[in-house]
Amino acid sequence: MVELYALDFDGIICDSCGESSLSALKAAKVRWPGLFDGVDSATEDWIIDQMHTVRPVVETGYENVLLVRLLLESRIPSVRKSSCLCKVAEGLTVEGILENWSKLKPVIMEEWGEDRDALVDLFGKVRDEWLEKDFATWIGANR
Repeated sequence: MVELYALDFDGIICDSCGESSLSALKAAKVRWPGLFDGVDSATEDWIIDQMHTVRPVVETGYENVLLVRLLLESRIPSVRKSSCLCKVAEGLTVEGILENWSKLKPVIMEEWGEDRDALVDLFGKVRDEWLEKDFATWIGANR
């Protein structure tokens, strides 16, 4: 009998939270360019900082993209394009995201009209393009 060992190095040898958060920000700017027009670097830095805190709720990489938008909408309510999400995002805190992500995710997916597979593809494409075009910066975003 052959033994098979599967190892997940993320969080043990490599912490990809910074890279996946930056990849998600890049993907969110591609997916929703109008929402990110005029967003300054201080707000982007805040989003990335908060992504380190909400990271434990992420099961699949594309969820990072959703979290980036949700954090943006909670930080700058005027960028919200959705109506019922005001009930979700208004007063939403990082702690609220951590406590309620499993309930929030289907609500925002429906409200924003998003498709899981399309977001998976977008996140992967943006990440792969970054890796190919600027490997040094990409690898530097991984601790």
